[in-house]
Amino acid sequence: MEFLLSKGDCIRDLKRTLLLFLVLTCLVALVCTDQDYYNLLGISKEASNREIRQAFKKLALKLHPDKNQNDPDAHENFLKINRAYEVLKDDELRKKYDKYGEKGLEDHQQGGRYESWNFYRYDFGIYDDDPEIITLDRGEFDAAVNSGELWFINFYSPRCSHCHDLAPTWREFAKEMDGLIRIGAVNCGDNRMLCRIKGINSYPSLYVFKTGMNPVKYYGDRSKESLMHFAMQYVTSTVTELWAGNFVNAIQTSFASGVGWLITFCAEGGDCLTSQARLKLAGMLEGLVNVGWMDCATQGELCDNLDISSSTTAYFPPGATLTNKEKGGVLFLNSLDAKEIYLEIMQHLPDFEMLSAASLEVGKIDCLTAPSVCSNLYVYQPCLAVFKGKGTEDYEIHHGKMILYDIVAFAKESVNSHVITLGPQNFPGKEKEPWLVDFFAPWCPPCRALLPELRKASKHLIGQLKFGTLDCTIHEGLCNMHNIRAYPTTVVFNQSTVHEYEGHHSAEQILEFIQDLMNPSVVSLTPDTFSALVKQRKRDEVWMVDFYAPWCGPCQALMPEWKRMARLLNGLITVGSMDCQKYFSFCHQENVQGYPEIRLFPQKSNAGHHYYSYNGWHRDSYSLRSWALGYLPQVSVDLTPQSFTEKVLHGKDHWVIDFYAPWCGPCQNFAPEFEVLARTVKGKVKAGKVDCQAYAHTCQTAGIRAYPTVKFYPYQGAKKNVLGEHIDSRDAKGIANLLTERLAVIKNKGKRKKSSRNKDEL
Repeated sequence: MEFLLSKGDCIRDLKRTLLLFLVLTCLVALVCTDQDYYNLLGISKEASNREIRQAFKKLALKLHPDKNQNDPDAHENFLKINRAYEVLKDDELRKKYDKYGEKGLEDHQQGGRYESWNFYRYDFGIYDDDPEIITLDRGEFDAAVNSGELWFINFYSPRCSHCHDLAPTWREFAKEMDGLIRIGAVNCGDNRMLCRIKGINSYPSLYVFKTGMNPVKYYGDRSKESLMHFAMQYVTSTVTELWAGNFVNAIQTSFASGVGWLITFCAEGGDCLTSQARLKLAGMLEGLVNVGWMDCATQGELCDNLDISSSTTAYFPPGATLTNKEKGGVLFLNSLDAKEIYLEIMQHLPDFEMLSAASLEVGKIDCLTAPSVCSNLYVYQPCLAVFKGKGTEDYEIHHGKMILYDIVAFAKESVNSHVITLGPQNFPGKEKEPWLVDFFAPWCPPCRALLPELRKASKHLIGQLKFGTLDCTIHEGLCNMHNIRAYPTTVVFNQSTVHEYEGHHSAEQILEFIQDLMNPSVVSLTPDTFSALVKQRKRDEVWMVDFYAPWCGPCQALMPEWKRMARLLNGLITVGSMDCQKYFSFCHQENVQGYPEIRLFPQKSNAGHHYYSYNGWHRDSYSLRSWALGYLPQVSVDLTPQSFTEKVLHGKDHWVIDFYAPWCGPCQNFAPEFEVLARTVKGKVKAGKVDCQAYAHTCQTAGIRAYPTVKFYPYQGAKKNVLGEHIDSRDAKGIANLLTERLAVIKNKGKRKKSSRNKDEL
């Protein structure tokens, strides 16, 4: 149900959000790069995900080997379009293909398998041809459910038979609720990560979403009536019943409020607009027109005075005159269809105020009569913009879908963010302040998905970094000047230094990237610095180096985790990276045979170039960190029953003890974390380990019932309790903080005892 933005929609949502909007224009032009995959599917580079699916399905039904059994090339031909579809449907792969071509996809070889012809005919893209149902992808989902509108979303899998059984009912339900609730669908086959994040583990799963409310799952039977009954519980629109006592007051006060009334009069003659249709109109016209109804069987005198002899629906605009309805502008409507009534009401609502170049309020500017305003902003076709209080120097143009939920989400985000639209007139030059610039194209789906994430990130960096976006379909010269080859390309300009962002399109990772630029955690190595810093490192130094290529998909996925790992290892292991595209000969000389290649260069090695390669399956920051810490020399002390008694229980030092068992998986995972703790508290608290498999009696005496168990044994002037103080944490930083707090308490307690003793002596 992807409505184009109507005049009423604009008025309602602009008034709700109290923003300064301006109807302007944006030029949509095609920037040509290698388009083999696009040509294979017969689509343009600006194709939406739905258009990609529809184009592929059409070709799949025509070219499938099942239907071309006499064609020896059918299999190869189908593999080509299948490969094109697998790449273009994925936002990340699509960007890599646009930027690097096939080379950027060497680590992603999808498309070698395909389904039967029947699958593409009956199971593929269940709702792609249903206009009342909005198919949401990962990049559109958050904007939709956070728009303030009520959504009922069907999470399904194309392989699920129950999902296909539900489909006809879901279509009928969508038609019935059209205009009252947004009906959506998410294909979990194409959006596995989104469905996993939302906790979807069975299909179909039906959820109601609304801003400010936790998602509500539907558990009832899957009939249209039950779905409607459930959904209507969350509809907040109201229809007012009118009678003699409140009717006149309602009409008179509408002049002051500026909001008219749509009233259904139910009389004996003719059909009355149903309660469902009235409620639907209340939702569609919310904020624009009040909706009410009157029962002429009980309010006969009032209906007679209004010359109402049969059921009808009438629109009373603000300030309507009851005594002369024609002169007062009362509009009588003959239709019983909610959508037809809605469209006719929209035609009778006041238009936007025409603004001049000097006044920027809620309204519109005619670019024919004020061409200088539009040309100065590089706009040539109608579009929507938010001005943020600094005239034409601080504004943002909307590049999302021209449907209500996307407009509302943009409005709310933009007015509170610090992202502005750039052009030649305000593009950052040699300013002292750093800028983050997003080079994008409006037709590019990943670009549209990134824009709200940039707005979120900008709120956290006020005064530290400026944010701007540049439309490369309009400012092609500026984009070419900065060698932009794919969209989106996000770059940080810090005077003469330029840094390109290669991470995932999320506000969190953008903020991590910026933080890392401000306080770099990874050393960018060259052949010379690698020789000086790594090969000739000090005997107590440990290095980890990532040999990567910018076009390599797994390398790009590793990059944010690598930086996060470097921050976790700060002060323990130095972390570096080597660009093997830039220094190919050097990497070849170092026998780097694949990307990414992760190597650890340990300390105290006679062979300066001795290293260990990481061959683990997981490349997240914590797995890499645990692996690296295993190569550091042990700081904690292995204790026996005798040394535990002598040093811990009878000694005069504070001790933190890890009670473990060698066969225990969590113990093995905690071991490197405990070594970090040992280094953190070194000089204040001693760290020890007790093997509970070898010394079961010692652990039993200490009250150990599970592994690993961490206990603190503070020295307070007497023999320590064998049970110690239990610490319920396995995080080195958290345990260190607890120990620091506990030591402060012990120190203050000692001072109070000493002070009390001195007073007694006096």
